[in-house]
Amino acid sequence: MVITSSAIPPGSLVAVVGSGTMGAGIAQVAASRGHPVILYDARPDAVPTAIQGIRQNFQKLASKGKISSDSAQSAGEGLRAASTLGDLRGAAIVIEAIVEELEAKRQLFGELENVVDANCIFATNTSSLSISAIAASLQRPERLVGMHFFNPAPVMQLVEIIGGLTTDAQVIAAARATASAWGKWAVVAKSTPGFIVNRVARAYYGEALVLLAEQAADPATLDAVMREAGGFPMGPFELMDLIGLDIGLAVSQSLFQAYFGDARYRPSVIQQEMVRAGYLGRKAGRGFYRYGESAEKPQPQTEPPARKPKRATLRLTNPLAHALAERLAPSEVAVISRDHLPEDPDWIEVDDAILTVTDGRTATQVASETGRLNSVTVDLALDYRKATRIAVAKADGCTDDAYGSIVGLLQSAGYLVSRIKDVPGMVVMRTLSMLANEAADVVNQGVATAADVDTAMRKGVNYPQGPLAWADTLGLPAVQKVLRNLASHYGGERYRVSSKIQQLVWAGKTMTSDGLSLEMAANSPGGRS
Repeated sequence: MVITSSAIPPGSLVAVVGSGTMGAGIAQVAASRGHPVILYDARPDAVPTAIQGIRQNFQKLASKGKISSDSAQSAGEGLRAASTLGDLRGAAIVIEAIVEELEAKRQLFGELENVVDANCIFATNTSSLSISAIAASLQRPERLVGMHFFNPAPVMQLVEIIGGLTTDAQVIAAARATASAWGKWAVVAKSTPGFIVNRVARAYYGEALVLLAEQAADPATLDAVMREAGGFPMGPFELMDLIGLDIGLAVSQSLFQAYFGDARYRPSVIQQEMVRAGYLGRKAGRGFYRYGESAEKPQPQTEPPARKPKRATLRLTNPLAHALAERLAPSEVAVISRDHLPEDPDWIEVDDAILTVTDGRTATQVASETGRLNSVTVDLALDYRKATRIAVAKADGCTDDAYGSIVGLLQSAGYLVSRIKDVPGMVVMRTLSMLANEAADVVNQGVATAADVDTAMRKGVNYPQGPLAWADTLGLPAVQKVLRNLASHYGGERYRVSSKIQQLVWAGKTMTSDGLSLEMAANSPGGRS
């Protein structure tokens, strides 16, 4: 077997098996990069329909000026249908996008071994199955690699390259180089449940469902906080509705079983009950939200205008204090800014109330431990200077007047204020901490590099910042503290601190200093498809 680590050269035949949405999308990507593409499907009538759709997509791109008419014509002409698997002979790579069943994929690749030559790369688009298991029955298991495209493949920027226990290093390198040459951001991971994206992203949905179960806030409010404070393009409930609750539940159940009941992947009873009721999201007309012409999307909870406090004392110890000093400048609130002394508490004083950025404790716990009953906690924001909404929670003993002065201060700074139930870690802070914790475990277990993890989460699910880079910005000791406080509050194993984070904190290092490339320049693709 002689396979180089270079990309499949333009002009080499690419075969795609499966002409559904994913298969057709992958075929379009390959054809757009100068490859003749042969498409096979066990349903013969499906292939002509897929090819026609791809050609129409090329014409649409040309009509919008995104590609030339000649390029659209050439790429479209490079597509042809296979009537049997035997027609795939001569392919440099075969990419499989059939049903997500282990035996079906094993059988397909077993048959292909008798068709293509020994230098042909086998790639599976599986999103959940073990690459090692798929390859186990092959005569040459070393040539099988995972190439997990994201839907829709022509648009989504990420491809996860997955190596099984037997996958040859040259095959992994060739698959990564090929994906990059096709205009994708390619990341490499070992074959483990969930790979990178589906594993790390469980925390995004999982924490939202825990918060909903605890009645911290309604879905619309939690979504708004994650968008307008956290900077995420979609809130977790909007995203679960878009993906489909049945699909999300199946992935959660699969990971929970694959990791032998690890508490971090435990599926939600709420999600299970909704699936049982047929509330599957957009495709069913109802999920966490209702859909249809007459459906009205509920609005997030927003505090009514509160009185402006006369003054506020800011100790410039954190990004919130600096942002407030800047945003309050045009207001009528008298701001007293003080440099922070070692003996000073890390809070903002407004009349007789204090405002603290959540560290994983509830506001009530903060009040108990500081002796300041009028305590309010505020959630994390991606950038307090630019955030439009912010979440707060008040201690059980905090008076309405004291709470109102905090709300009035934040409103004077231009924030929409959403009050949530007094839960530990609030919304954005606990979600980021769990995302970073899971990402750190992925790195610590050798599944992927820190740079590839952050790239995957930015390019695969459009996170505003990679969770590891974001954790570095916040400070790993702060993330560790949040997780420890969550673990203390809830007990159990769900919020245990990754040993990677623990070790870096002890060593006084960051993920960046431990080798994370924030620029991602080394993984820059060769263009866009």
